[in-house]
Amino acid sequence: MNIKISEKAGFCFGVKRAMGLAWRELCDEHDKQTYALGPLIHNKQAVEKYEERGLITVDDIEEIPSDVKMIIRSHGVSKSIYDRTEEKGLDVVDTTCPFVKKIHDIVKENYDTGKKIILIGDKNHPEVIGINGWCKNTAITIKTIEEAEVLELNNDKSYCAVAQTTMNLEVYRKIVEILKTKADDIEFNNTICSSTKARQEAARELASEMDCMIVIGGKHSSNTQKLVGICKEVCPTFAIETRDDLDVEEIKKYENVGITAGASTPDWIIDDIIEFLKSL
Repeated sequence: MNIKISEKAGFCFGVKRAMGLAWRELCDEHDKQTYALGPLIHNKQAVEKYEERGLITVDDIEEIPSDVKMIIRSHGVSKSIYDRTEEKGLDVVDTTCPFVKKIHDIVKENYDTGKKIILIGDKNHPEVIGINGWCKNTAITIKTIEEAEVLELNNDKSYCAVAQTTMNLEVYRKIVEILKTKADDIEFNNTICSSTKARQEAARELASEMDCMIVIGGKHSSNTQKLVGICKEVCPTFAIETRDDLDVEEIKKYENVGITAGASTPDWIIDDIIEFLKSL
């Protein structure tokens, strides 16, 4: 079996930064408990390691007592969450990805000048929920080409469009072309992060050279699922979280196996799977 790993696989800059900041907080000697508002990243194996170190993960800020440390994860949160942390007197460790924070600034600035925000992404994803919170949850949110085609806009209004950082680049471009026909005054901001673009392009290129692809990452990871979709367009693709998810007998049928991984996938999980494949 010939195994080839994508040039862009595993933790991106934003996730690596966030996990490093969070780990340092857990290792520091202090009397305060440390809470995370939502899972740090969409990888349960990695999150479990942090929880074993003492991190407490909750889904609602009201579950966090006053006067403790609270980590804002890399996905970012809405302005109302920042306001609530001040009210509760929380010691905030903000690990929001700088690429996501840039979107917050774009949205707030344009919303404050009277523009309507168009948010291209998954309305149920925490990153998108957080971004929408910077325009008081008034954004028009669309995810698919089909949704863009039926969207009605007002030519008398000004719009500002942004994208979820992990949006599929090709889908984003098609949506932009459709939106250009819907209204005259739309300012487009391609806020898909450079790491996502490079990862998707590298995955597509590798898939074209391989007999099959293995995509490693959390089932709830948006950028991982985008990679799965891209690779499936090119060759047979297997989406797994750990080596326990591998269909060994099926994988053995392929001689050239490509591997890529989502931005929330730790190196130790990738290495474990590669070593297991080599042992076959």
